[in-house]
Amino acid sequence: MTDDDASSERVIDKRLLSLLVCPVTKKPLHYDRERQELVSSAARLAFPIRDGVPLLTLDAARHTDDEPKKGR
Repeated sequence: MTDDDASSERVIDKRLLSLLVCPVTKKPLHYDRERQELVSSAARLAFPIRDGVPLLTLDAARHTDDEPKKGR
């Protein structure tokens, strides 16, 4: 397995995820494995995960408002 393969298959540790909260709302984050993001439904923001490190800054976040809703 190459380094590229390993980084594309990374999974956030469940214990770490249980400790992380949205920096805006202080509510729990949802892990989107496919996009490698932590998503705050309350703030409608998605925070990227780079090299296994969640980037929980507003500068790194993207708005999820423009995404089509699942099931529609």
